[in-house]
Amino acid sequence: MPRNAIAYDDDFFEWTVEQARLLRGGELSEIDAANIAEEIESMGLSDRRELRSRLIVLLTHLLKWAYQPDARSSSWLGTIREQRLQIEFILEDSPSLRRAVAQILPRDFNHARRKAIDETELPETSFPAECPFTADQILAEDFLPEG
Repeated sequence: MPRNAIAYDDDFFEWTVEQARLLRGGELSEIDAANIAEEIESMGLSDRRELRSRLIVLLTHLLKWAYQPDARSSSWLGTIREQRLQIEFILEDSPSLRRAVAQILPRDFNHARRKAIDETELPETSFPAECPFTADQILAEDFLPEG
């Protein structure tokens, strides 16, 4: 790292500005390649984490919709639609994550199932042990499960 360079650990924002300036200027020998690589990887993982978080919320509400039909509300429907919209935004920016949905579904379903049990106070046996929805159904704009 050059003598007068801004340290990654000292001022992250200023470091990003400096690294962008160096890259744009073609001063590749001056960049902090190791930390830039780490940040790029982190950005990709951030999208995956957000996808998983939104998928858990969506699954929780789909379960509540399916297994507690007497409590259905416009709020639940709004949450289902909003999560699908936000997931679609993520998938537009990172299309390769669409394939990840089916892969992460089993683990995320378990988290969503636990949340649905806690939020509805229904017995654990009220909800299926495995996800009753396909990835395509979960992401489909017009899919709502029946009870």
